[in-house]
Amino acid sequence: MALKTIRWGIIGAGKIAKKFAQDLNTIPDAQLYAIASRDITRAKKFASDFSALKSYGSYEELALDNNIDAVYIATPHSFHKAHSILCLEHKIPVLCEKPFAMNLSEVEEMISIAKSNNILLMEAMWTAFLPHFQYTLDLLNKKHFGEIVKLEADFGFFTPYNTQSRLFNKSVGGGSLLDIGIYPIFVALSSLGVPNTIEAKAEQFPNGADSECDMIFHYDNAKANLKSTLTEETKTEATFHCEHGTIKINGRFHQPSSVTLTDNKGNSEIKTFDYKTIGYSHEIEHFNQLIRTNKTVSDIMTFEKSRTLISTIDRVREKISLKY
Repeated sequence: MALKTIRWGIIGAGKIAKKFAQDLNTIPDAQLYAIASRDITRAKKFASDFSALKSYGSYEELALDNNIDAVYIATPHSFHKAHSILCLEHKIPVLCEKPFAMNLSEVEEMISIAKSNNILLMEAMWTAFLPHFQYTLDLLNKKHFGEIVKLEADFGFFTPYNTQSRLFNKSVGGGSLLDIGIYPIFVALSSLGVPNTIEAKAEQFPNGADSECDMIFHYDNAKANLKSTLTEETKTEATFHCEHGTIKINGRFHQPSSVTLTDNKGNSEIKTFDYKTIGYSHEIEHFNQLIRTNKTVSDIMTFEKSRTLISTIDRVREKISLKY
């Protein structure tokens, strides 16, 4: 029996929305139905490029379209809460790009409204759904090389400082921490759990947005050295140093990649994965299945994981005195 086609709307027509739309169009029984931008010309161009049936010049118009089964929020961080709530209150399941919102208080409000409306809501932490990442967590859970002693994870790239770019605009959550630091933090939480204590230091751009952030998460028998930066290219790897060997997610660890296993004798092997899309397809297919089975919470990217992620980021922000 054919599956119900899930008709998607996208709010926001930027770079991440385009990648999402590209992968969405590879999935059978899913359709890019509508795109909304504050600029109708931009929305129409997006619709033309990715074969969307509808284009809207306001987010409210999209939320009023009863033909939409799911919506992806791809606007800047500071708008995630408002745009998610807009759709939830119109009874549309919401997949909201990471970070879920600006702080724990906003995340709790989103979750509360999703629950009161009995509507599906999930944070779009796409890394959690990628096969190489799930494979790595499975090895760690099974103690393939024993206990984790140390984790090293970084994410860095250089792009010229530009106050007109969302990436550097502190008022919408710009800076390294929320944009890319969230990934090393997510790796640490997924593998080691909530840290006992956190050390953190940061550098700032002239406008106060963080240009880089160095973090150390302390656990009972392990530590995680984490880094995010917008000032230099880094390997963007995640390396788990275990008792009897290392497991390394090769760069870039947060997107489709490979995994290198090396035991303490120096024997090494590389595990590759047959990725055929950018990687967003995995979270999309999961979300589609949640809709088809009338679920309101993901069993992979749970509300508790989203709460833990944003509350840990809040702890880091407090350490580096970063306020939005």
